[in-house]
Amino acid sequence: MEQDGPPRWVFIAAVVVGVGALVAILVLAANRAPAPVPVAAVPAPHAESAACVQLLAALPDGLGDYQRAPTADPSPDGVAAWRDAADPEPVILRCGLDRPVDFVQGAPLQMVDDVSWFRVSEADRITWFAVDREVYIALTLPEDSGPTPIQELSEAISAALPAEPIDPAPPR
Repeated sequence: MEQDGPPRWVFIAAVVVGVGALVAILVLAANRAPAPVPVAAVPAPHAESAACVQLLAALPDGLGDYQRAPTADPSPDGVAAWRDAADPEPVILRCGLDRPVDFVQGAPLQMVDDVSWFRVSEADRITWFAVDREVYIALTLPEDSGPTPIQELSEAISAALPAEPIDPAPPR
């Protein structure tokens, strides 16, 4: 009997090599370290405080779909970042900032798991400031990140730093 084409073993070897290559690519993609997150420096005079060091050590590795990501060098003190593979915009936490300029008496606050948050909206991101701890903590989120990051960070903040009375500026 005469065969058309290559012998059967050549076909089987080609399939095995192709499947092996696909598995190797998937394993490498799954184990690839997340790209460093660039974080702009902003004034954070208390970023090296004991409170910020304590908080940064207590932060979770994951915030729902967001996973802890390294920050690009040079990285400011008091910063942590998380990234979602499906969303190019990271979640960024900054510790040790000055009181937000718009945080004045009568400003609306949102309580999340015993943390008082003050919201500052930007074009496509939202920044929340935890205003009832020893240091001010800013959490910048993509607009469509959902509630999970702020809920999980509120738990970490509550566990790491005791609440203190809020200190808003006088109204303008």
